[in-house]
Amino acid sequence: MIDLLRARSFGNTPHGFAGRRGGVSTGIHAGLNVGLGSADERDAILRNRALARDALLPGGTLVTLHQVHSADVVTVTAPIAEDNRPAADAMVTNRPGLVLGILTADCVPVLFSDPQAGVVGAAHAGWKGALSGVTDGTIEAMEALGGKRDQIVCAVGPCIGRASYEVTLEFAARFEEADAANERFFTEGRTGHCQFDIAAYVAWRLASAGIRQIEILGEDTYSQPERFFSYRRSCHRGEADYGRQISMIAVQGKWTP
Repeated sequence: MIDLLRARSFGNTPHGFAGRRGGVSTGIHAGLNVGLGSADERDAILRNRALARDALLPGGTLVTLHQVHSADVVTVTAPIAEDNRPAADAMVTNRPGLVLGILTADCVPVLFSDPQAGVVGAAHAGWKGALSGVTDGTIEAMEALGGKRDQIVCAVGPCIGRASYEVTLEFAARFEEADAANERFFTEGRTGHCQFDIAAYVAWRLASAGIRQIEILGEDTYSQPERFFSYRRSCHRGEADYGRQISMIAVQGKWTP
């Protein structure tokens, strides 16, 4: 059974944060691995992607990106083939039937919904994209489709938690140089290191952009190996590769499969 976590604040908007439960992959990718960039068997990946899509919107069209840790946003108006995915890290749409899917394995998935305008968005916020404004760009792209930021609801999905995300002091300095107030997202760690609360940082970026409703699911991908894939955990275990989970959203409305 595929486990779709949902945000209470999203109401009837079709959405869900999938973990690794369910799916047909085996070995180190066991479960619902949807990462085309992984070393998993392609047939298993495509089957998992179909299973994830149908768990949210049976017969819908899943759209994903070639994620590159950027702040680039794509406006999706039609299906995009898996082998023609644009290089970007966020997308928006106002077309019913299209399922926007963001892949993660510790990075922050963010879903956006303006149900009144009928516009949705999804963003992959790794630390580079978060710092360079991928969430700001997503909001702006939704506004271009008629969305209004004071109506947009956001959900910050499963990602690496503060207790699991050790970074160097040099890493933290990047954020503090951008804004001294970012110091609050780093807490003391072992010598020369600190712990980064990336979910809180992303939520703060959303709030600073004028988003009034933000829900943080608070699930740590690193510490729950049975539920989530984790790039950092795979590295620490010395595994050769890792799976990716998917977070999805679609416009609520009439459409023909």
